Amino acid sequence: MRVIEFREALREAMSEEMRKDETIFLMGEEVAEYNGAYKVSKGMLAEFGAKRVIDTPIAELGFAGIGVGAAANGLRPIIEFMTFNFSLVAIDQVINSAAKMYSMSGGQYNVPIVFRGPTASAGMLSSQHSQAFESWYANCPGLKVVVPSNPYDAKGLLKSAIRDNDPVIFMESEQMYGDKGEVPEEEYTIPLGLADVKRSGTDVTIVSFGKIMKVALAAASELQAEGINAEVIDLRTVRPIDYNTVIESVKKTNRLVIVEEAWPLASISSEITFKIQKEAFDYLDAPILRVTSADTPLPYAPTLIEASLPNVKRVVKAVKEVMYVKN
Repeated sequence: MRVIEFREALREAMSEEMRKDETIFLMGEEVAEYNGAYKVSKGMLAEFGAKRVIDTPIAELGFAGIGVGAAANGLRPIIEFMTFNFSLVAIDQVINSAAKMYSMSGGQYNVPIVFRGPTASAGMLSSQHSQAFESWYANCPGLKVVVPSNPYDAKGLLKSAIRDNDPVIFMESEQMYGDKGEVPEEEYTIPLGLADVKRSGTDVTIVSFGKIMKVALAAASELQAEGINAEVIDLRTVRPIDYNTVIESVKKTNRLVIVEEAWPLASISSEITFKIQKEAFDYLDAPILRVTSADTPLPYAPTLIEASLPNVKRVVKAVKEVMYVKN
């Protein structure tokens, strides 16, 4: 199977869907003439023209609102935020318009729109450009929230997101655009709301999503060398969450560690912890532990970034704690 970059997988998903459906268009800062801030949309202006690949001013509230209006009137926009940190300027359109229009109109208006772009940290970008907003948007009914971890999933999930009749938040990472992976040339999609077991195991379940899956898988490999067989689950979507896959894994392993980049309060890991303790408490042989970012704005210094974010050492420590907990 061919190997392509994460950014190429996203580009293929958008281009293939745009060739099939003329109501789909891409709008955002630098998506056209500059080929995308991260070169995700490279070549798309030349193929689809300026009416369907549209450069915008630095005005997220404005072009997000245009996208919502277009979606309510029968088009299928893909709105790119250069980073979801900038989506805060447009959050009124996302939360109060896109997410609520179907309900408030009594089902008269669908809003088939995709808001996509990078989330969370990307190196030494400091506090205002390094925030993980997955749990923020997942908190809002009316939205679906997708956070892929590899090129194969990214393409299949983005195609499903574009075809969905509800607004979808599709979150990537600057640090993943160059990642390479196997992606088939033939048509495929991945359903939204379906987790994937990336690594089977028997001793402990590790749950994560997005780029932090790299940390989870690396920790699982290190644990395997010490005789601990970890099962690793990639949620892929955090609204809806595939609780059943996690529950079935916990019934097998009896232990759970959740790893995510967000701050600890009101996080996806908090929600999963509550759900598992409610639905599978009798199967747990140890308290659920989670590994999140430090409860502070992300610093600039690389040493402090390393200390703040989830890393392999912290995940291994958490797994060993649930493995050796005293009854």
